[in-house]
Amino acid sequence: MVADYDVVDLSHRLARYCVGLLPVAAAGVLLTDEHGDLRLLASSNEGARLTELVQLENDQPGPCIEVVCTGRAVVVDDLTGYAERWPRFVDEARRQGFRSVHALPMRLRAEIVGALNLFGAAATRLSEDDQRLAQALADVATIGILQQRALSRRETIVEQLQGALNSRIIIEQAKGVLSERGHVDVDTAFDLLRDHARGHQQRLSDLARTVVNDRTEALRVLEARRR
Repeated sequence: MVADYDVVDLSHRLARYCVGLLPVAAAGVLLTDEHGDLRLLASSNEGARLTELVQLENDQPGPCIEVVCTGRAVVVDDLTGYAERWPRFVDEARRQGFRSVHALPMRLRAEIVGALNLFGAAATRLSEDDQRLAQALADVATIGILQQRALSRRETIVEQLQGALNSRIIIEQAKGVLSERGHVDVDTAFDLLRDHARGHQQRLSDLARTVVNDRTEALRVLEARRR
């Protein structure tokens, strides 16, 4: 978490570690995207992948969907009794050889980013110690994922601000070009630049860049003053 890392790789490692450390047959990780939609990010095997995908098809009900909606863990020690509640999920899980599921929230305070889902081959419940270990692994991964998202947002904001500053510089340069070539004051030059951009449905910064680099475009902008 203190160095750069790949969130997809982190999620796959989380799934593998759960299978290696806990008495479960498979594990999967669901994450919310920027639109709030759930996506399958990682699974320890093909059976877990197929079982997870059933829940994501047309928002089919399932324990992993419920845990993201409620923020509370869903523990099912025997899927047999849940066929009516989650028909497609239970059918696919049993087809893949799963008999129990523990769905744990990946959350930091009020923000839920996804779910860690543990599938058991036997109809049994994880011990309290195993559940705490699984939740701890999910919590660590959640912190890493949220940190990565925060950094991405910050980098985006910085890029946007820098872009705005760069645009302002090129606009000032274009004002200078128009002022010099048209023998007008800089305020008039800006008005001409802005009006031309609006009239031709151009971004002000794009027009300014063209004016600075192309004498012909500068003359076109100045010509509007004479019409």
